[in-house]
Amino acid sequence: MSERGLARSMVEAFVHFDLVAEGASGDAEVTREQDGWLVSLRGSQVLVPYEAEVAAQEEGVVFGTGLSELIDPGQWVLIAATYANRALEGGLFYAAQEHSDAERFEGVAADWRFAADAVAEALKFFSPDYAELPPDAFWSEMGRSLRESEPERLTRAKLENDLALYRRGLDDFLRLHSDS
Repeated sequence: MSERGLARSMVEAFVHFDLVAEGASGDAEVTREQDGWLVSLRGSQVLVPYEAEVAAQEEGVVFGTGLSELIDPGQWVLIAATYANRALEGGLFYAAQEHSDAERFEGVAADWRFAADAVAEALKFFSPDYAELPPDAFWSEMGRSLRESEPERLTRAKLENDLALYRRGLDDFLRLHSDS
């Protein structure tokens, strides 16, 4: 059995497995342990302490409180872009439909929220006075690859702009379609 990871929420555990097992988190098994939920998939395990999940829910942070030990900032940026693309596409389909669809509406809104939340996770890795992250902040192959190929996507200024854009995307979607 491989080393056990530590997640800050159930959502973070499942997103982690989507990254490392290419979208296979739906195959993960969850068991109750004395100190938390154990999420297992293909020989990998992630523990979600009960206190961490409760703290995330109480603070309204979907991915958890504190700094991720599972997902590096490069991965968070890629996750954010994926959700933002889904929100844009979903919003276009929603706007084009003749009848409102509550499930699709909630899906688009959730995608905008997840995009913003994922960028906020990447921003947590920045020290207060730094505009860029040091190389050792990226421990995954995916994160290191993004840093090497597109370092401009990983600056504080770019991420703060993305965060504002995704929040504005959510606000605009809700403003335009809440009464549909």
